[in-house]
Amino acid sequence: MNVYCRPEDLIIYEDSSVIVLRKPAGLAVESRRVTETDLASLLRRYTGESHIVHRLDQGVEGLLAAAKTKRAAAALSAQLTDGRMKKVYLAKVDGVIPAEEGTLSDWLVRDPGTNVSRIVPPPAGGERKAKTRPKEARLFYRRLSGDVVAIRLFTGRHHQIRVQLAHAGMPVRGDRKYGSAAGGGLCLAAVYLSFIHPDTGRKAEFRTEPRLFEAPEIPRSFFDLLQ
Repeated sequence: MNVYCRPEDLIIYEDSSVIVLRKPAGLAVESRRVTETDLASLLRRYTGESHIVHRLDQGVEGLLAAAKTKRAAAALSAQLTDGRMKKVYLAKVDGVIPAEEGTLSDWLVRDPGTNVSRIVPPPAGGERKAKTRPKEARLFYRRLSGDVVAIRLFTGRHHQIRVQLAHAGMPVRGDRKYGSAAGGGLCLAAVYLSFIHPDTGRKAEFRTEPRLFEAPEIPRSFFDLLQ
């Protein structure tokens, strides 16, 4: 899919160090196809130098942070690693939500040949050092309505939300790769992002709403869990 857009249309915040964008569904962050427009190339043309700090799957819409300097990129990447960068997603799901809220903890392995991740048993001693060793994945979810959940990520693995929700019996609607029978777009959106600004040292918060599906407002009590 080739999504045409201008970087100016995606930016919701910009200063001398940081850019926060709202990526539309269908736009790849970094595409392997030379003929396909991606976010990385759009930002390079816009700023001359950009460092995308984290990723969203091509079919996922929502908030994403990029840095305009190497120093800012290092600071934001450190926050992503140590958990100071907070991300919340909304998903409309098929199947049965197993509980009003809960934590999903699994081990994931990615198959680069098929671009699919799968859940496997916890690794034995030798596997932990292998190139394709399983990686721990953990998230917290809360039901907001009959088929919508809010999600707080504790780790950032390949297709993590999609794989873990499907394994729990509630695949993301429209996600045929992981078990949804529904057509249409992927009903998954990154709706909240916060981090400590690398220049000011102050907390920066950003929010948006999903455009591909309707969802209730996330209650304040859910955001309190991020503290």
